[in-house]
Amino acid sequence: MRHAPHRLPSARRGTSTLHPGRRRGLFAALVAGAVTATLLSGTPAAARLDQAPSAPELRLKSPPGGQNVRVLVFHASAGEEPPTVDAGIEAVERIGGTGPSALRFKVDATDDASVFTSRKLGRYNAVVFLTGGGDVLDPEQEAGLESYMEAGGGFLGIHGAARAEPYSSWFTGLVGARPATGDTEAARRAVVEVGDRVHPATKGLPLEWKRSDRWIDWETNPSGKVHTVARVRENSYKPAADADGWDHPVSWCRDYDGGRSFYTAMGGTAASFQEADFRAHLRGALMWTTRLARADCKATIDAHYKAERLTRPNQPGLTDQIGEPHGLVTAPDGRVFYIGRGGGTPGAPVKTDWNDPGIGKGRGTVHVWDPRTEKATLVGTLDVFGNKGGGGELTKNEEGLVGIELDPDFLDNGWIYLHWTPHSEIDRDTHMAERRVSRFTLDPGTGRLDLSSEKVLLEWPVQIHSCCHAGGGMAWDSKGNLYIATGDNNSSGFSDGYSGNNPEPVFKGRAFADARRTSGNTNNLNGKILRIHPEDDGTYTIPEGNLFTGREQDEGGGKTRGEIYVMGVRNPARIAVDQETDILYAGWVGPDASTPSPVWGPAKYDTFAAITEAGNHGWPFCMGNKQPYRDRNLPDPGKPLGWYDCDHPKNESPHNDGLVNLPPVTSNTIWYSPQGGAPDFPRNADGVPSYRLEEQKLLLPWLKGGGQATMNGPVYRHDAESDSAHKWPEYWDGKWFVGDFYDGDQPRHAVLTDPRTAGEGGLPVHAESLDGIVPVGQGGIRNLMDWRFGPDGALYALDYGRGFFNHDDASALWRVTYHGGEATPLPKDLVGTDGNAEQGVKR
Repeated sequence: MRHAPHRLPSARRGTSTLHPGRRRGLFAALVAGAVTATLLSGTPAAARLDQAPSAPELRLKSPPGGQNVRVLVFHASAGEEPPTVDAGIEAVERIGGTGPSALRFKVDATDDASVFTSRKLGRYNAVVFLTGGGDVLDPEQEAGLESYMEAGGGFLGIHGAARAEPYSSWFTGLVGARPATGDTEAARRAVVEVGDRVHPATKGLPLEWKRSDRWIDWETNPSGKVHTVARVRENSYKPAADADGWDHPVSWCRDYDGGRSFYTAMGGTAASFQEADFRAHLRGALMWTTRLARADCKATIDAHYKAERLTRPNQPGLTDQIGEPHGLVTAPDGRVFYIGRGGGTPGAPVKTDWNDPGIGKGRGTVHVWDPRTEKATLVGTLDVFGNKGGGGELTKNEEGLVGIELDPDFLDNGWIYLHWTPHSEIDRDTHMAERRVSRFTLDPGTGRLDLSSEKVLLEWPVQIHSCCHAGGGMAWDSKGNLYIATGDNNSSGFSDGYSGNNPEPVFKGRAFADARRTSGNTNNLNGKILRIHPEDDGTYTIPEGNLFTGREQDEGGGKTRGEIYVMGVRNPARIAVDQETDILYAGWVGPDASTPSPVWGPAKYDTFAAITEAGNHGWPFCMGNKQPYRDRNLPDPGKPLGWYDCDHPKNESPHNDGLVNLPPVTSNTIWYSPQGGAPDFPRNADGVPSYRLEEQKLLLPWLKGGGQATMNGPVYRHDAESDSAHKWPEYWDGKWFVGDFYDGDQPRHAVLTDPRTAGEGGLPVHAESLDGIVPVGQGGIRNLMDWRFGPDGALYALDYGRGFFNHDDASALWRVTYHGGEATPLPKDLVGTDGNAEQGVKR
């Protein structure tokens, strides 16, 4: 029943004598006990207060019921009542009504603030604020609301509620944020990104929810202090000049002062309350605030995460803790194995003279950190080519020990797969080396890597005359296939920072600046992601579904390698496979051009791709969303030729020994330049972008460029059965972690992709910054080299250290754990249950 409105006298407003930070007095303390007793009882307080018979205990069924639940809708305003009040009250009444999806709770609506100072407040499981703002509660009434929350009450604020009680810091904490301006603008259609796929208020909503509303900008962005469940995408409408930017929360929740608070900035129009999806949003919020359902409203609050360094600085002159960090993998028993590429300790001499037999000789390291002892141990070393130090393209080198994986049956067989460049196989005359993937056994008796156990699965030639791009990442799918990421083995120079397609120069017959020789070559294993099936005897077979069979014929000969799953990648140092979907996730760095060129093509695009099938991802012909480069060739590589055709690419390099006609290019999921995320341009009739900076549109505003070195991360999968004290919450389940080696404004985000467009270049539909969780800057993980989740659900990360081609005191293994506690309310506090019913909530 809706109470007859009772208007507060205008003289009442602004008379509060207790300002920010005030706490309730003796009155509030007396009320709290009564409120607690009524809120936590299975029988509604209204029955006792009204001396009505007690309602029988109710067990939740489908649809869930709430006959013993009562909701108060408060709609007093300091000024004229907004038109959303009647629509909002009607919506709450329908949610709590008797229909098939109704929650069957009782609703009282009033504008009489005296309810907050009487024992009657304790009869309500949740209070809904539909106010239009202003100072609507006197100090005694606000103290009553505080007591109500401390006793375990529920609060749902809708739109204008963020303007209520403007002098109260406690109420600011209750709603989570204050509007930046006095009035919201006219309603505008926009896209809401629904990032929380498990909270009852959002789990059934579209990933990209298109709707019209009056969008509020915030005085202080609450992200990191509240749990945001939805954001509005500002580039989908015309925001105010001082809007929040890409991170613009519109709905959030938090456990606050003993109770549960949910706020949505949506609902600024009467029409909103007629939308089925918006009512579903309110329905889920009310399920949580009334204690009909549990939900996690702690998962994205920064303070609930702890980042700790697990390794100490090395002892002087030793690598007892860590080598030059280059990759990690976690074992099923919780041990973390991590490798050092082969760079020397700071100040140690390196050999760069090709006449010296020791040129570039480095020490690849394998360490293990054991959670039982919380200690790191060096378990193996390899003599690698890869310690030439820094300098120019003809001095530095990125070869060495570049990848590690454990066999799926590692705990039984002790097999470790290493991706490396043995120093023993270099040719100092031709400046060639051998890259290989080898299987070693970890001796169970000594705990050391048995070097005599090596079985070489795969080997191929690489040029070592010029740096760079060794790749290195490896990952398994659920079928026991091993993916191996290889770099384009190509110099970054000689192309002005654009496409690496210069057929000159050549050293002893081998081009080292033409990635058409490698990434664009169907008969070369460099610049690829390979997929093989290792066999127990140390050999491998080729699974069906790779890009080539190895038997393709063109121009009279076999010109493909069957191991190739993905071609056209530049330097995929980190890859991951989601075991639930077998989607491959990869990232690779781009070239060095800082700006796009109408003559040569796109700027440096660092790239992430969600890969669902074998394909060609473009380099060095196309990047991003099929943005082509300009061809060049002999006799004058400085002269631009035609634009590449991304749908029908041709490899006409004089150094190509594979097919000329290549598979069509697949668009990538994420790309970013120094100007920002996903640059796009107007295209001419032939589909060629203008590449004019002033015409550039950034499709992913959450991404920032700069130094740029992609560091692909995992997809998190939550294990509900695990009793780990460290595991991240279910909120992160299915989210893909993408990052950059450098800290600052560059990406460290968790993103969601749309399953309908994943693998086809569909842009992410949601992104969330991890900067407050995975610490950056001084004292944090400044140079992210690798990151993976362990079986305990914690995130493990390597900080490379400072500088390049060595390791220093900042080189370290880190762990990031969650300490927010379980979802609320606790099972024993669910209304009308014995503590075991949780219908309507995905666990």
